[in-house]
Amino acid sequence: MPSAAEHQQIILDSITDGVFTVDLEWRISSYNKAAERITGISREKAVGRLCSDVLGADLCRNGCALRQTLRTGIPVRNKSFYVIRADNKRIPISVTCNIIKDSEGKIIGGVETFRDLSLVQELRKELLKKHSFGDIISKNVAMANIFSILPQIAESDSTVMIQGASGTGKELFARAIHNSSTRRSGPFVAVNCGALPETLCESELFGYKAGAFTDARKDKPGRFAMAQNGTIFLDEIGDISPAVQVRLLRVLESRVYEPLGSTLRITRIFFWTQGFAQCIFRS
Repeated sequence: MPSAAEHQQIILDSITDGVFTVDLEWRISSYNKAAERITGISREKAVGRLCSDVLGADLCRNGCALRQTLRTGIPVRNKSFYVIRADNKRIPISVTCNIIKDSEGKIIGGVETFRDLSLVQELRKELLKKHSFGDIISKNVAMANIFSILPQIAESDSTVMIQGASGTGKELFARAIHNSSTRRSGPFVAVNCGALPETLCESELFGYKAGAFTDARKDKPGRFAMAQNGTIFLDEIGDISPAVQVRLLRVLESRVYEPLGSTLRITRIFFWTQGFAQCIFRS
């Protein structure tokens, strides 16, 4: 027949969660097999040592849950921490603590159970990958389908059209595409075309050369030039005049543009095979 202590250890070892107990001096008095597996430290090396020396966890440094329980008498349940394994690997765990009393109701120590959340964390990461792109997160099935093709779009040198009503996050998608593209180290230039004065729209977009019009004393680069080696996002194109829309259409087709007053066509920014720029338009 096993002794009472052996019987207790058999019960502890049958539990799939890590379990250990401490006395009032914070020395480990029992330690089950699951605790050995999670921490990588054997029972022989753990029992009799301070729990902080054995676990090496951030819960010891950032507010010990077991100490809080012994101080207040209130159990701590399912609190998330990290434990440092013997191989220095950080393991996410969920901790539950309670006090231990003798037959007379006197506190003689505490018990802590902890569950390895590594698999849960990995599954959460995989799930997040399937439901996110850049800084955009959604559980919607239609959005998940969009997320699956956005990496291919980001790798492409093609012009991208993003459609959607105002406030639906078109610029957020444009930034996410830019940040995932080969042009992510370049600038991201967002232009609200609806906010540009009609008389200044062309000069703002394409820039101008000195002498192109009255008061044009020096060259001024436009938004396209500012997007060199990066991405330009033109929003609310439908709010600009048809004449400027025609010029933008020619930019889309030919991938060149001319600053106002210039006799030279600037083509380098739209040599897509060299990856200088990406333009994202909304119709």
